[in-house]
Amino acid sequence: MFFTLSKIVWFLLSPVNLMILLAALAAVLAFTRFARPARWLGALALLGLLLLAFSPLPRIVVRPLENRFPQQEAAKGPVTGIVVLGGAIGVARGDVVMNYAAARMTKAVELARLHPGAKVVFTGGGANLLSPVIKTEADGAKLLFEGLGLPPERLVLEDKSRNTRENAIFTRALVTPKPGERWLLVTSASHMPRAMGVFRKAGFPVEAFPVDYLSADEPADFIRPYRKASRGLDISDDAFKEWVGLVAYYAAGYTDALFPAP
Repeated sequence: MFFTLSKIVWFLLSPVNLMILLAALAAVLAFTRFARPARWLGALALLGLLLLAFSPLPRIVVRPLENRFPQQEAAKGPVTGIVVLGGAIGVARGDVVMNYAAARMTKAVELARLHPGAKVVFTGGGANLLSPVIKTEADGAKLLFEGLGLPPERLVLEDKSRNTRENAIFTRALVTPKPGERWLLVTSASHMPRAMGVFRKAGFPVEAFPVDYLSADEPADFIRPYRKASRGLDISDDAFKEWVGLVAYYAAGYTDALFPAP
């Protein structure tokens, strides 16, 4: 129920979707007796889209999320296992496809080579609400990892989870971590606070290994505009989704802290 509701609510509350829906409503109202307020509503929607697409606002919103858990030295060891969260990979036409979060996958391979005794655990099924899952993210991870030279016996693939909470619960049951072991959690830096909160709640002690940064952690983050609207809109959605997700997961009892910290 939570999975389905979260997909529907986020479709409506996504900043980009919301601005477009408001613009569409303004266009409809423009042909009614509400034409005057419709102009204001349309102007508001256009201003919102411009801010999300070209202003520094997306970086400003994402910075606190990405700064919450510091970067680690990749070679620091020993490491029992590397847990990689889905959200970056899939399969199309029998081949691997990756999105802008591909650093999750490439960093996992780098860590695996630095720590040859560590297991590589990928967790991700399918999160599509409207169509059946034919090839899971785990299928894509298997193709990629083996294609890059990781032996199959090092891989642990979890292919049932649909969200971060299920990532944590299903993976813990699969690998049964023991006291004294060191497990690294690899995911996008903006997603790390929510992911760490969920894994802690699930009783799986992991160390944060954030990747895929969307801000530079420099003063320019507050003034540099985006050159492509699509990039700004993507980051806006990702950043606001994480803030909303933190509140929703805390309210649902999936994490013990509203903004998990190291």
